[in-house]
Amino acid sequence: MRTERQRELEGSRQQIQQRIQDAEKDVKLLQQQLEAIHQSADKTEEHSQKIFSQLIRLLQKRSSDVKQQIRSQQEAEGRRVKELQEKLEQEVTELKRKDAELQQLSHTEDHSQFLHSCPSVAALRGATHSSSIQIRPLRHFEDVTAAVSELRDKLQDILREEWANISLRVAEVDVLLSQPEPKSRANFLKYSCEITLDPNTANRYLLLSEGNRKVTLIYDPQSYSDHPDRFTIWPQVLSRESLTGRCYWEVEMRGRAVYVAVAYKNISRAGSWIDCGFGGNDKSWALDCSSDSYSFWHNNISTSISGPRASRVGVYLDHRAGILSFYSVSGTMTLLHRVQTTFTQPLWAGVYVSYSGSSAEFCQLK
Repeated sequence: MRTERQRELEGSRQQIQQRIQDAEKDVKLLQQQLEAIHQSADKTEEHSQKIFSQLIRLLQKRSSDVKQQIRSQQEAEGRRVKELQEKLEQEVTELKRKDAELQQLSHTEDHSQFLHSCPSVAALRGATHSSSIQIRPLRHFEDVTAAVSELRDKLQDILREEWANISLRVAEVDVLLSQPEPKSRANFLKYSCEITLDPNTANRYLLLSEGNRKVTLIYDPQSYSDHPDRFTIWPQVLSRESLTGRCYWEVEMRGRAVYVAVAYKNISRAGSWIDCGFGGNDKSWALDCSSDSYSFWHNNISTSISGPRASRVGVYLDHRAGILSFYSVSGTMTLLHRVQTTFTQPLWAGVYVSYSGSSAEFCQLK
């Protein structure tokens, strides 16, 4: 029996030793990965700083160029005005002298001298340049300010869009396998994000309130300014914030037929439902929360969904893993629909409100 137990013991020890060797290999591998992460992060940070420094120097150079051009134009226009001013002052002086001569001549009692001198001064009539001067409203430098402001707005738009791509690339740096989807609402809330709506994307019949977290469909159009990001046909709106990594948010709905959606930023802003409606194309995914049913829409294909009705819907996104899940949130969380795909761009949260008086509000979870 001792011999048999001894063999079993040796077998157990061999298994343990093998596990030790495997674990030590994993520890060594993780250490190598950790060093690689540090080296890659340091190198990327250094290169990024150089690129941003170049951009800063470029902006400073352009700022200096604009300043120099403004001052050069100021000096050139100032010289022109000064020269004309001096010319007119000389003309005024000469005219005053001639006027004095005329006045003196008008008092001359010698008729012969008067008649002899009159032709030489009569030629001065109409010899002034002041009538040719036309002063235009000074708008030149105001136009420069407007042009610089337009450049700033364009740069801000570019930075906002490209920043989402940069954030996506940073979030994609992951040497370990994706973690499983949370099971409880408390765990979902660990990934909660604050979402506000972008007024520049809101259809004119959508009223934003509660710090741009709530949207309501109304009869009277809002006086939003023209913007290329605005949805012109369908009553929908996108968030300000781009979504990458792992995110969770909840939407509280009132009324009928609210679509809770995510979409790429380059979704069309005008056209048919297939062009720009949430769920009508391959650039958006939407859960239709009607008063009595659910359905999921993507690429204009509808999928009927059964599940408990609730006024609140939770949305979980794992961008890297390509997971998008919708939950009914009441006392408990019930999975309504899960999408497994590959997201090629950052996503933006959105809502579509199809009945007047209906509303959707992005909840504050923190």
